[in-house]
Amino acid sequence: MSGKPKLYYFNGRGKMESIRWLLAAAGVEFEEEFLETRDQYEKLLQGGSLLFQQVPMVEIDGMKMVQTRAILNYIAAKYNLYGKDLKERALIDMYVGGTDDLMGFILMFPFLSAEDKEKQRATIVQKATSRYFPVYEKVLKDHGQDFLVGNNFSWADVHLLEAILMVEEKKPDVLSGFPQLQAFKARISSIPTIKKFLEPGSQRKPVPDDKYVETVRRVLRMYYDVKAN
Repeated sequence: MSGKPKLYYFNGRGKMESIRWLLAAAGVEFEEEFLETRDQYEKLLQGGSLLFQQVPMVEIDGMKMVQTRAILNYIAAKYNLYGKDLKERALIDMYVGGTDDLMGFILMFPFLSAEDKEKQRATIVQKATSRYFPVYEKVLKDHGQDFLVGNNFSWADVHLLEAILMVEEKKPDVLSGFPQLQAFKARISSIPTIKKFLEPGSQRKPVPDDKYVETVRRVLRMYYDVKAN
C-alpha cells in the first residue's frame, strides 16, 4: 500500500466531496476507487469493510473509516485544521454544522425531478442568503480577521468555501450582498493547496450529471424518487 489515504465512493461529489476538499486543503495526496457496479459494493459489504453498510469509506493510517463526520474530524485533527483548544474546536464544530445544514439542501439536488429542482434551487438560495451567509458575514466583520476561528486557517474555512462555490453554481451573484464573504472567498481560494484543488485536472469533482445519478441509483438500488426539502 502506498501510504496515501484511499477513498471509496462514486466518481462524483456526494458525501465524499468534503473529504476530498479537506485532504486537498491539508496538502495530502490521496487515491480513489470508484464504485461503478453493484458487485463492487457487495464485495465491500461482504468483506466487512463498511461498518454500517454505507459509503463513504476511507482507508487511512491502517483504519477503514466510515461515517463522514468521523472521517472529517480525524483528518482535521491530524492535519492541525481543528483549532488550538476546545473552545476553538467548538466554534469550528458549530460553523461546520451550519454549513453542513446548508449543503444538505444541495446534496440530493441531482436526484430531484425537473420541477422539484426549480423549487429546491429557490430554497437553497433563500436559506443561504437569509439564514447561513449572514452568520458568517457577521463573524468575519465583528472580529476583523482573515479566518473564521482563531485567525488561523481551519476546517471551518474549507467547508464554507466549498459551500459558497456550490451555492454560486445555483446563483452566480449570490454573494452580491455579502462583502466580507466576497473577500473571504478570494483569500481562501488563493491559499496554495486550495488554489491547486480549484485548478482543472485536480480530484475535485464537477457538478453531478445524469451519469453520476444513474450510477448511484444502480449501485445502491435506489428505485424511489427523492423529494425536495
